[in-house]
Amino acid sequence: MKERLRAAEEAVATLRDELREVGVVLPSLRVDLVTVANEVSHPLIELGRCNLDTAVRLAGALRGARK
Repeated sequence: MKERLRAAEEAVATLRDELREVGVVLPSLRVDLVTVANEVSHPLIELGRCNLDTAVRLAGALRGARK
């Protein structure tokens, strides 16, 4: 379980850093600890809620990544 939690935390940190580079901050971004503790499933990352401005920035970052 510790390895899965560590991998999930690293994924969250990487995603947070990459989003920050394109001006997007998801305040609720975190590891879903319930799924880490579950032996059957894989850990999930909770992206959480965001305001309209953040959603627009995220869409723009994704659009820019496709180019």
